[in-house]
Amino acid sequence: MSSSEPSRKPRSEAWKNALTTLQTAKPPFIPEGAEAMTVLIEYPPGDPGTPPHRHSGPAFGYMLEGEMLFELEGEPERVIKAGETFWEPGGDVIHYQDGNNRTDSWSRFLVTMMCAPGQPMLTLVDDEELAQRKDRRAPRST
Repeated sequence: MSSSEPSRKPRSEAWKNALTTLQTAKPPFIPEGAEAMTVLIEYPPGDPGTPPHRHSGPAFGYMLEGEMLFELEGEPERVIKAGETFWEPGGDVIHYQDGNNRTDSWSRFLVTMMCAPGQPMLTLVDDEELAQRKDRRAPRST
């Protein structure tokens, strides 16, 4: 190679094995004109998390650190650990729990949401609606 030719670096082959599928899901809907938003949620040890709420569109998450107590309407509560994924359909489904399941460490997770235009990405559910829909909540283990 002469000094006038650009030096070429060898092309990496790592990309061929770099992708690992962690989760696939078929959400029931994506709101017309939705905007995608990725957020980082961080809760201190033992924090109960966001009160019961819903999202205007589907949400897909990945637990970075710690553990989350996760509960959606109609499903039993479960623990999501670091390295695991979760998703929720959004819309009318109530998200009851997303709190830190550990009292000795922080929990951190990423969530990508499809938000309906002109609507907040999160809406709290009041006590009256929770009482009206109590039959939709799965029996709790605690």
